[in-house]
Amino acid sequence: MSIIVTGATGNLGRHVVEQLLEKVPAEQVTAVVRDAEKAADFAARGVRIATADYNTPASFDGLFSTGDKVLLISGNEFDKGRVRQHKVVIDAARAAGAALLAYTSAPGGLTAALADDHRGTEEILLDSGVPYVLLRNGWYHENYTENLAPVLEHDAVVAAAGEGRVSSASRADYAAAAVAVLTGEGHENKTYELGGDTAWSFAEYAAELSRQTGREIAYHPVSPDALVGILTGAGLPEPFARILAGVDASIEKGELVVSSGDLSRLTGRPTTPLSEAVAAAVKD
Repeated sequence: MSIIVTGATGNLGRHVVEQLLEKVPAEQVTAVVRDAEKAADFAARGVRIATADYNTPASFDGLFSTGDKVLLISGNEFDKGRVRQHKVVIDAARAAGAALLAYTSAPGGLTAALADDHRGTEEILLDSGVPYVLLRNGWYHENYTENLAPVLEHDAVVAAAGEGRVSSASRADYAAAAVAVLTGEGHENKTYELGGDTAWSFAEYAAELSRQTGREIAYHPVSPDALVGILTGAGLPEPFARILAGVDASIEKGELVVSSGDLSRLTGRPTTPLSEAVAAAVKD
């Protein structure tokens, strides 16, 4: 039996593999990657490396075995049919008789276009008959703290979220929830709504940035169309800019406030405060 992590060298996947190695022997972990060289550090620690690509169904042939637990980390190629990509993994897991397939989805209340691929994948997974876990991950702290350059350049936080709030948490928090499911028992056919313990507004985020940098950083709410213009002006493709603006519109409606407490219950600890993520980003 292996615990198999797809997208294992991605931002979330690396956290998952690192935390798995704290709980199970390395030989029980398989990292699925597109580029084996990027996983050389895992291989050196005894992790099995499997090369496969969501866009090449045959690359998953024989990758899974009966009894394996699989974490399907959602792809980030928004323009390549993510539902079709995810179905490749689900089909392979079903054919092999996998014991569990956990999928990193999106909050159940999210109506933004970003959620469409996740809902499509959930439907396929539930119809597959494979024992499943839906990890409906909320927003990540790092979505904001890893891109502080324009904020600090203009001393401004710009979003189309009005006074909406976000229950974000760190990638490490969401990874810990996935590890708890993959190494624990009794999670089959369950759905977890995951988010940080404390929701925050963009005005509060700007105030926290001001406190930690000693600068006057203000929140400037804009319309979704204005945000699209700003993002495309910065070089983002318009379709992706509109997806991000749609998420902000959902934030304004309260759709990224997650009050279930599932994340801290699964991990057995409080979620990482936004202030800690800001501190780490400012230090870097």
